Amino acid sequence: MSAIDAPARDDGADADAGRIEQARFDLARLRRFWAIAGPFWRSEERWRAGVLVALLALLLLGQTAFNLQFVRQSGELTSALAAGDADRFWSAIRFTLALLAVAVPIWATYYWVRDTLGLHWRRWLTRRFLDAWLGNRAYYALGGRGDIDNPDQRIAEDVATFTQQSLYFLMVALGAAIQLAAFVALLWSISRELVYFLVGYAVFGTVMTTAVFGRPMVGLNFRQLRREADFRFGLVRIREHAEAIAFSHGERDETERAMRGFERVFRNVRRLLRMQFGLNLFQYTFSFLTIVLPSAIIANRVLSGELEVGHAVQAGGAFTAILAALTVVVDHFEGLSRLSAGVDRLYGFARSLDAHADGASAVAPLVARPPAAPPEVDDGPRIATVAARRLALERVTVQTPDRLRTLLADLTIEVEPGRGLLIVGGSGGGKSSLLRAIAGLWTAGTGRIERPGPDQMTFLPQHPYMALGTLREQLLYPDRARRIDDAALLALLERVNLGELPARLGGLDAAQDWAKVLSIGEQQRLAFARVLLAEPRYAMLDEATSALDAANEERLYLELAATRTTAVSVSHRQGVVRYHDRILELPGDGTWRIVPADGYRLE
Repeated sequence: MSAIDAPARDDGADADAGRIEQARFDLARLRRFWAIAGPFWRSEERWRAGVLVALLALLLLGQTAFNLQFVRQSGELTSALAAGDADRFWSAIRFTLALLAVAVPIWATYYWVRDTLGLHWRRWLTRRFLDAWLGNRAYYALGGRGDIDNPDQRIAEDVATFTQQSLYFLMVALGAAIQLAAFVALLWSISRELVYFLVGYAVFGTVMTTAVFGRPMVGLNFRQLRREADFRFGLVRIREHAEAIAFSHGERDETERAMRGFERVFRNVRRLLRMQFGLNLFQYTFSFLTIVLPSAIIANRVLSGELEVGHAVQAGGAFTAILAALTVVVDHFEGLSRLSAGVDRLYGFARSLDAHADGASAVAPLVARPPAAPPEVDDGPRIATVAARRLALERVTVQTPDRLRTLLADLTIEVEPGRGLLIVGGSGGGKSSLLRAIAGLWTAGTGRIERPGPDQMTFLPQHPYMALGTLREQLLYPDRARRIDDAALLALLERVNLGELPARLGGLDAAQDWAKVLSIGEQQRLAFARVLLAEPRYAMLDEATSALDAANEERLYLELAATRTTAVSVSHRQGVVRYHDRILELPGDGTWRIVPADGYRLE
C-alpha cells in the first residue's frame, strides 16, 4: 500500500523524516553515494566513461583559460577607457571578439559531452535496478511493504536525478579546483590581502550554511520526494480504475483522498519554502557583498595611483571567481541537499533489493557493501521447490505469509500428464493460495513441491495481464521474440472465438490499451490463446473462464484438451468438472480430500 492510503499525519510525526532529519553531510553519506555510483566506473562502460570524463576535464581547462582571459580583457578595456587610449581600447575589443569565437564552441561541446555521459550512466544504472527489481520476483515480494515506497518513481526519476546531479556537481567541483588554481595566481599578483580575506570569508560562509541549514534541508527534501511520488501514485490509481470509480460514484471520496495526499505535499513544501527563504537571505547577502568588498580593500592603492583602475576590475573578477570555487557548498546547497535525499532513497531501495536476492539471483549486487540483515526477519520453515518434469506435492503445508493462518495441511498429490485436476472449495479456502505456493510466490509453510520450469508452466489468473504493445505481442507474451507467421496467429484467434478482433481493432500490429479496449471475457480468451500457442506441460487456471458463457468456456477447454497441456483449474462451475480427472476439495479448515471427477457435483 502506498503512503497515500495511510491516515494523514503531522509532518513532525513522520517516521522517515524523524530519521532523515538528523542526516548531515558526512562520510557515511559519501560511502552510500559511492556504493551506488562506483560499480558504473568499474563496469564495461568504464572506458567510454573515462574518455568522456577526460574530454570534460580538457574542456573545463579551456573554459577556465578563457575566463581568465576575459577577466584580464575586462580590466584592459577599463584601463584603456580611463587612459583615453583609443588604439589600446579597440585592440582589446578585437582580441575579446576573437576569444569569443573560440570559447563559445568549447562551452557548447562541454554541455553536450556532459549530458551524453549522464545519459549513458542513466541507461546502465536503470538496467541494473530493473534487473534487480524484476529479477527473483522482488517486485512481487516488496510490493506490499511499507518501507519501500514508489519503486517505479525511484527507478524512473531518482536514478535520472542521481546521474544528472552527480555529474553536474562532479564537474562543478572539478571546475572549481581548476578555477581556484588559475585565479589565485592573478589575485595574488594584485593583492595578497584579498587572498587572505577571501579564504576566511569562504570558510565562514561554508560553515554557516552547513551548520544552520544542512540537516533540516536534507530531511525536508527526502520527504518531498516521497510525498510527491505518493501524490502521483494516487492520481495514477484513479486513472487506472476510472470505470470502477464511476460505477461506484466515488468521485467525492477520491477527491478527498487525493487532496489529503496533496496536503502532505503542501505542508512539506511550505516548510521547505521557509527554510529556503532563510538560506536565500544568507546566500544573496553573502554573494552581493562581493560586489563592494574587493574594491573597498584595494581602494587606497587605486586612489593613490599605485594600481590602474583596470586592476581593480581584474581583482573584482578574480575575487568573484575564487570565491565561487571556494564556496561551492554555499552556492549549490539546495541542489546538494536534494541529491543527498535522492542518494538515501536509492541506497535504501538498493539494499532492500540486494537483501531480497539473498544470493539466489544472477544479478550482481546493486551496492558494493552487502546488507547486514534482510529487511524482514522470518525464521519459520519454507516450502522447498525442486525442478522436475512432473508436478507433485509431498506433505505440503501452506501458510499465509505472516504465518498467522494455516490454509492447507500435509497435502500429498501428483498431477500426472493428461489427467487434469480441479481444485474446489469455499471462498478463502486456500485455492488460489495453493497455486501461489506452486508458483513459488508464497513459501511460508513446509513440504516439497516438484514442478517444471517456467517455460513449461503457465498461470492464468481471473484477471489476465494485458501487456503494453500490439495485438501480436499480446499473443506472444511473455516471449515476444518468437517468430510466428500471421496466418498461425489469425488461426489461433479463431480457435478462441476472437477471429474478428484484428479487423475490428486495426490488425495484428495495432497498439491499444488492451485492458480498456477488451472486455474481461475477451481478455480471458486472449490469455487462453497464449496457452494454446505455448502448449506448456501444465496450465494453472485460476477462475480463468469466470467471465465467459458456457459455450465459450466449453470451446476453450476442448481446445486445451486437444493439446499436450494438462489443466489444473480453480473453478466454481459445474461445466468445468468433465475436463478433469480428479477433484481436490479444500473446505477451508486446513483439511483436504481427493475424489474422482466422474459423477462429481459441485454444491
